[in-house]
Amino acid sequence: MTDPNLVGGGAVDAAELSRIDDSATTTKKPRSLWGDAWRQLRRKPAFVISAVIIVFIVLIAVAPGLFAHGDPGMGDLTKANQGPSAEAWFGYDNQGYNVYTRTIYGARASLLVGVFATILTVVFGSLVGIVSGYYGRLIDSLLSRLGDIFAGLPFVLGAIVILTTFNAPGSNPGQVTIIVQVVCSIAVLTWPVAMRIMRSATLVAKQLDYVKAARALGASTPRIVFRHLLPNTLAPVLVYATIALGAAIGAEATLAYLGIGVRPPVISWGVMISDSRDYFRADPHMLLFPGAFVTITVLAFVMLGDGIRDALDPKSR
Repeated sequence: MTDPNLVGGGAVDAAELSRIDDSATTTKKPRSLWGDAWRQLRRKPAFVISAVIIVFIVLIAVAPGLFAHGDPGMGDLTKANQGPSAEAWFGYDNQGYNVYTRTIYGARASLLVGVFATILTVVFGSLVGIVSGYYGRLIDSLLSRLGDIFAGLPFVLGAIVILTTFNAPGSNPGQVTIIVQVVCSIAVLTWPVAMRIMRSATLVAKQLDYVKAARALGASTPRIVFRHLLPNTLAPVLVYATIALGAAIGAEATLAYLGIGVRPPVISWGVMISDSRDYFRADPHMLLFPGAFVTITVLAFVMLGDGIRDALDPKSR
């Protein structure tokens, strides 16, 4: 004869086991790729430090008035070439401009060039890459050879040719015009890298079952590309974009230093470095402080990109 107490106890045990199993299932719910990557990134000091630096630089660019008071275009020749002091933390340049104030306000132009050049590079390169990888054959060959041609152009030489062609000697383009020209020059000479990354990711993704199933069900090409391929091939391109943003900021400084990029009255770190190159021996503070901001910002973006790349790569864990 069955003992009622045992039956009752068995019922309670079954309920408890069911609740524990449901709890364990909820707890062990698999994380998404980005969720798992974020969990990995939070544990890396290099990522946290670089992210803090980038947030700080972006805040400076958005609201420079919070960090520096005064007009960056106002010079006092009586204070020309004075070194750092309590009044001017970074000193004055040869025109009597406050170097600290101009460094703070110069972050905006440098960051704008870097951001827009990166967006244009990634968008155009990704579109070309995904079309090349998806269609393959003749289209892939033609687009790949086109990318090889642009990739073979030396960056500095190509930028000199492009910018001097659109700006004849003695011309004085407006601020917006020269910034647009610099952004387009950087994008034209760097898009093949994004194209190659997206092409490689597309060649792998289009062989997966969900893409083959969508094609078998009669899905249109735009739907397959934008609904299935693009979301699953963005990760490596976004990693490249993070690193490329820092490189674009460095490229802006390089072109300004050569006198073919952003120029006065635009204030940028590159313009400040260019203006101070003839005074470095006597007044190094004019170059060191904007140069330090360029170096730290580029390094922060590179470290951020390296951290994201490692977090998204299962082999590095």
